[in-house]
Amino acid sequence: MASFELKTPISKEIISKLKMGDVVYLNGVIYTARDEAHLEIIKYHKKGENLPFNLENGVIYHAGPIMKKENDKWICVAIGPTTSARMNDTEEEVIKITNLSAIVGKGGMKKELLNVFKENKVVYLAAPGGCAALLANCIKEVKNVYFLELGMPEAIWELEVENFGPLIVAMDSHGNSIYEEVNEKVFENLKTMVQS
Repeated sequence: MASFELKTPISKEIISKLKMGDVVYLNGVIYTARDEAHLEIIKYHKKGENLPFNLENGVIYHAGPIMKKENDKWICVAIGPTTSARMNDTEEEVIKITNLSAIVGKGGMKKELLNVFKENKVVYLAAPGGCAALLANCIKEVKNVYFLELGMPEAIWELEVENFGPLIVAMDSHGNSIYEEVNEKVFENLKTMVQS
């Protein structure tokens, strides 16, 4: 297991070096994107319109942050991860449209996406649950907000982060998943218990 401090955007070459179980801290710009944001990205693509932001080799964070406005500036109060399985059905299309490099969330995504991660050199980084305020401290600036009409949690927030983490490489670009490993071990343990 290795530890990496990565600056966004993250090249596919660097993504290829990350292995399941590695620890990652992010610096630079990341974007939040939940269910509605994914649908909005797909809608823009289908209309042939350019998105108002660039996710090439970028990072999306499955999160619905709590923001407050102070003197015309947005401040992030809390930003815990959203359950990523909610984006299972749209993630492949978003990856192919944007050519992003990393997804941050909690709980993992369906195993069928491992092939998509492999083909497109993408990693899934697991954020610690229950650390919404701690992760908010890693946000140095709210640079912009897109699609605010979708509501605060569903809007896409452009965030400048510093030492954002720790994040665990839970699904890598080599076809490995912590969630599959855990499931196999649990299954083997149950099987052993039943047989004894």
